[in-house]
Amino acid sequence: MKRPLLGCALAAALLATALTPSSTTLALGNRPLSSIAGNLSGSSIHGKALAAPEAMLAQTLLAITSSRFDTALSEIDKVLETHPNFRLAHLIRGDLLMARAHPISGIGAASEAPADRIADLRDEARARLIRHQQERPVGMVPRYLLQLEPDQKYAFVVDASKYTLYVFENNNGSPRYVADYYTTIGRNGTEKLREGDKKTPLGVYHVTGNLQRDYLVKTYGNLSSLYGDGAFPLNYPNAWDRRMGRNGHGIWLHGVPHDTYSRPPRASDGCVAMTNEDLLEISKHVQVGLTPVIISPKVEWVKPGADKATRQALDKSLEQWRSDWESRDNDKFLQHYSGKFSAGKIDFAAWAAQKRSINAGKTWIKVKVDRVSMFLYPGNDDLAVVTFDQDYASSNVSNKMRKRQYWQREGGAWRIVHEGAA
Repeated sequence: MKRPLLGCALAAALLATALTPSSTTLALGNRPLSSIAGNLSGSSIHGKALAAPEAMLAQTLLAITSSRFDTALSEIDKVLETHPNFRLAHLIRGDLLMARAHPISGIGAASEAPADRIADLRDEARARLIRHQQERPVGMVPRYLLQLEPDQKYAFVVDASKYTLYVFENNNGSPRYVADYYTTIGRNGTEKLREGDKKTPLGVYHVTGNLQRDYLVKTYGNLSSLYGDGAFPLNYPNAWDRRMGRNGHGIWLHGVPHDTYSRPPRASDGCVAMTNEDLLEISKHVQVGLTPVIISPKVEWVKPGADKATRQALDKSLEQWRSDWESRDNDKFLQHYSGKFSAGKIDFAAWAAQKRSINAGKTWIKVKVDRVSMFLYPGNDDLAVVTFDQDYASSNVSNKMRKRQYWQREGGAWRIVHEGAA
């Protein structure tokens, strides 16, 4: 006869762990548990069922609040059948069994694991529940994805505050939501500044390689187990990071050790980590050298097309820059560059003098720009990363390259503060 009360005690303990300390209701914000579980059960993304961990948590809590202990245990056991290394599921199962006998005070009460391990799993439970308490606004897109170039099939956006990686596909240059996944970030949070600070960088990055498991084992030996089934290196530090004095290296998007299903939300040395099955899923969308990975402290969502004016202004500035370069009018051409511009260790004054000297020896210039992508920088609407194919020809030299420019809005006008090879 006491089991319903014990069930409510466990539910309250689980929710107290996952929500704010002041929460006393069996709901997530204004959404009842039945709503969350109902949304998760039977949901799918492009025909694929939602990840078992979040569904398990919601279904388990729903079963507990309605005193269906056997159902709750059944939900946990289903997950452990397919994910026997899922530590959080084992922990909650132990709590469910203990709650049959007496009330418990929080997640991990039934475990004899070290306190720091329990704290990590509590953080994971909280992060996974919050991911679905604060779901992506339907019909909205991250404001950073101004324009995907035709060959970029997908873009990844990481919301560090929600430990979530979103996948968007290229729909004629505009982003369309595909799926999202739970992720782990640096144990000291975000805004990486220096080597060894165990923080995840914030910014616009691109995948630079595909390191498969066999390569990792051959190259890194026992250390390779940290990366699970593979890794995708990112171009950190990018040009803007170096300009800001940030250093470090080896920031990857990678898997997790095979003895665990997932890692706590803050557990990496600065990389973005995800379950091996999720990593293999997104690997289908990765294009080395093309796929952007935008890491934001908290994603800003807008309606599709909301930043159309910004994109058009950037596009117009880029076209005028191209046209003025062809004109060989140095004054017009150089006005597109900020006084803060630098190319490596060369400041604007020295670089401008060099350009004037080079252009003086030419009788004509032709410049073509193609395959243009545009991304706003997270946390800075006045900074944009523009990447394109440049086909340059003149009376005495010709070349083709993939170029990347950083444009900054100054007094209402967009100007280039850095450029170089992509």
